[in-house]
Amino acid sequence: MKNIVPAMREFFKSGETLSIKYRLEQLKALKKTLLKYDEALLQALHDDLNKSSFDSIITETGIVMEELNYYIKHLKKIAKPKKIKVPLTLQPAKSSIHYEPYGVVLIISPWNYPVQLTLSPLIAAIAAGNCALVKLSEFSENTSLILSQIINETFSREYVRAVRGDAVAGAALLLERFDYIFFTGNQNVGKIVMKSASSNLTPVTLELGGKSPCIVDLCADIKDTAKKIIWGKVLNAGQTCVAPDYILCHSRIKNELIGAMTAESSMIFGAHSSKHEEFPKIISKKHFERAARLIDSSKVVFGGVIDPQKLKIDLTIMDNVTYSDKVMQEEIFAPILPVIEYTNINDVIDQLKSLEKPLALYIFTKDKTVENKIISNISFGGGAVNDVVMHIANSYAPFGGVGASGIGAYHGKYSFETFSHQKHIYKKYSFFDNKLRFFPKGNKEKLVRFWYYR
Repeated sequence: MKNIVPAMREFFKSGETLSIKYRLEQLKALKKTLLKYDEALLQALHDDLNKSSFDSIITETGIVMEELNYYIKHLKKIAKPKKIKVPLTLQPAKSSIHYEPYGVVLIISPWNYPVQLTLSPLIAAIAAGNCALVKLSEFSENTSLILSQIINETFSREYVRAVRGDAVAGAALLLERFDYIFFTGNQNVGKIVMKSASSNLTPVTLELGGKSPCIVDLCADIKDTAKKIIWGKVLNAGQTCVAPDYILCHSRIKNELIGAMTAESSMIFGAHSSKHEEFPKIISKKHFERAARLIDSSKVVFGGVIDPQKLKIDLTIMDNVTYSDKVMQEEIFAPILPVIEYTNINDVIDQLKSLEKPLALYIFTKDKTVENKIISNISFGGGAVNDVVMHIANSYAPFGGVGASGIGAYHGKYSFETFSHQKHIYKKYSFFDNKLRFFPKGNKEKLVRFWYYR
């Protein structure tokens, strides 16, 4: 592994990756290989997480294909230097922003959406002109195996390389010096990545997580709200960084909402979703046992059945939950849905402001005043009104966390900017120059005071 990074650095120095034509050729080659391995990827995702082909396409391979097509179509335009305005005091001149690749980047991907969260940042890194080393998760072992085959078959070893391994292998990688690190995972490992990066002043993007609340206002459409929350929570068995982690529901409609969510889940999966063939499973025994410990049977009003053999947990709704309960002390990352009731939205806002900033926040309401009050008073990565999760599917918008939920953002053109240094070039024309800045200063102070303090 020690030889990989130096070889990549030498290849980057050759200038090969600066060519837009070269980058486009690599992106098209990746698309071709992905299509070749499409069925193998879908099968691997089923083996690792029991994802259906439908879910795998709409949340994994389809998103990657959209990202590839976006860059193949728009890269020439995105990569062009951008002209920017020049203030009067700096005239006559022109300024432009040039997008410069960082060099050799490290991408550390997670297991929950292993295809999307590996290849989307890799596509952007390639589009921006970088070399990339990709560390795949050991937990999604079947998918990681196929991904390593795709990456290592498509690209030359000194350009893009995929490696598999456990936390020890990941720690060894962090001893190398990279020009940029892109990490998706939990907050504890994110801190390790950031600490390691700081020793070399390496810039980072940290896509983390947190407890994303779902606020259900008194005037919300109950049936629509229940349908969307259940969908967002059972998606990948709750193993989604932007899944609704818990519900904050107005006390007057709480029982009605719980009834609607129960009916919605029963209609789709029956009384116990864990017994349904297409219900996703928890990734590993370790993760299953951690999630199962969060269930308080005395507060379960729906579900609650666990299957250690199949690593499945019912969609489980817990009522009368408080902020001090065990299930509220960490990100759930499982199909467990605690419900906390409230009577005053101002109390909700005060409580959320006292907690760590979440990656996402969802509001179900018809009241514009309530909507605006929540959005303007609570800090969070991004979110939606009257929906869940879908905000991340907009490739024209940045996606990322704030505070404990992450640093930096990506998706669409923002991914290209993430993997690029934006270099400003100021070009001065010599036919006229403002003499105020040159010696001698004389009595120029009065004039500059007038100009700047006016």
